[in-house]
Amino acid sequence: MIRPAAYLCDFDGTVSPSDIGAAFAARFSPAGQAESPEFLAAWRRGEMGHRELTVAQCRLLRVSEAEALAFARGFALDPDFATFVGEARARGEEVEVASEGFDFYVGDRLADAGLGDVAWSANHARFVDGGIVPEFPPVADGCGRCGNCKGSRIRALAARGFRTTLVGDGLSDRCGARAAEHVFARAGLLDWCRAEGIPALPFETFADVVRIARERAAAPIAPA
Repeated sequence: MIRPAAYLCDFDGTVSPSDIGAAFAARFSPAGQAESPEFLAAWRRGEMGHRELTVAQCRLLRVSEAEALAFARGFALDPDFATFVGEARARGEEVEVASEGFDFYVGDRLADAGLGDVAWSANHARFVDGGIVPEFPPVADGCGRCGNCKGSRIRALAARGFRTTLVGDGLSDRCGARAAEHVFARAGLLDWCRAEGIPALPFETFADVVRIARERAAAPIAPA
């Protein structure tokens, strides 16, 4: 029996063409310091995990919950993501969203696009005294360095009997790419996969993901 497919989709830069989290950190930190190349350098080099990065960024942020949500509502999702979800579900496939960003905008943007029933996970932003205290979701067998480890999310889907695919664009997707059976990648994640020798199918938008998923469904992989 061929296992059904499951797609774990990154949010910022993938489901949302814009990186809402990065734009948010830049907008509400002094002189955009939370997203400056110098600030992010240690994370890009792998010297600190995304959990540590998020904590450090949040120390700089000054924003109310209302301001944060109003800012995030200026961004829309990839218009073909809804098509992808609908077609995948019609084939009996699973689609989940996993983000290293914050829940206040991931849930809101999905609901606004009519996709509030898509399973999703993200870090929690607790708004306190004009700032943010980050809280991280419990994840089984995570790496300990991510806030919301996508490797753990992939392994949970595999344990449910799915054939797993990670769809992502950046370095926060590395754990998911290592754990997934298949990877669809763009931008920094595609460069990283090539450097690490991890096979990845390139894409630019969810129109490409829709096409590739249709092709895969038409020529299913033999049972493992």
